[in-house]
Amino acid sequence: MEIEQDFEKTAMRVSTVSIIANFVLTVFKLAAGVIAHSGAMISDAIHSASDVFSTIVVIIGIRISRRDSDKDHPYGHERLECVAAIVLATILAATGLGIGASAVRKIAGGDMDALAVPGMLALVAAFVSILVKEAMYQYTRICARKIDSSALMADAWHHRSDALSSIGALIGIAGARLGFPILDPVASLVICFFIEKAAYEIFMDAVDKMVDKACDEQTEKELTNCALSQEGVLGVDLLHTRVFGNKIYVDIEICADGSKTLRCAHGIAESVHDSIEKNFPKVKHIMVHVNPVETGGKE
Repeated sequence: MEIEQDFEKTAMRVSTVSIIANFVLTVFKLAAGVIAHSGAMISDAIHSASDVFSTIVVIIGIRISRRDSDKDHPYGHERLECVAAIVLATILAATGLGIGASAVRKIAGGDMDALAVPGMLALVAAFVSILVKEAMYQYTRICARKIDSSALMADAWHHRSDALSSIGALIGIAGARLGFPILDPVASLVICFFIEKAAYEIFMDAVDKMVDKACDEQTEKELTNCALSQEGVLGVDLLHTRVFGNKIYVDIEICADGSKTLRCAHGIAESVHDSIEKNFPKVKHIMVHVNPVETGGKE
């Protein structure tokens, strides 16, 4: 219970900081883009605005995923955090496509002289955005790893994509001010690429956690060794794992002396069960089956 409370408390704190920072950045970058006549900075502002909405999605997803198991959801609600990450990836992808389409229209227009040269304020806004968004990425990523939240990690990468898009905006704005106005919409196109890449990675990570993908090989090896280290376990016949949201479900078949009593075999299974749950905090549920083997003793 304490771990769950720490999870939600950390997630809510990070999300609140994210919403406030993104709202302030959105207003600042939008004003700078309009005043300084920079399409790239306006695109970057739209990206930051999408961050505010996406963080709200993260908050909703995390709150729902923390609900206790019930009659209709006996295995809990952890996968709803993955749903939040997928919604976030979809929002991110749509935002990127909108920015890219606008940039293509400006480039395809062909009249480079009609493109406004961005003012110095847009350049300053891009630099400030890079610093703030990279700091937000590092902060959110550390917290996401601490509580192992896929939705929060998705939000961290949203911050990183915004930082990268601001770098593109900075280059484009600087180039436009040096006499190459086409670089401003080109920067928006670069921003689109980074956003779509981040959206794809977030989406695939969430999907992997929703389709009962097995744990990595190292984790399965450690689970097997943990079981084998328990007194009375003669071997491991089978080990199946599946990732369920940010939790792990385990089915394991162990070997034990066939001449032992049922009570003794049950005790061995309980030992394996308790040891794995103690040593692997991410394991939410484990099913242990005991297979009897002949050891030369009497039946």
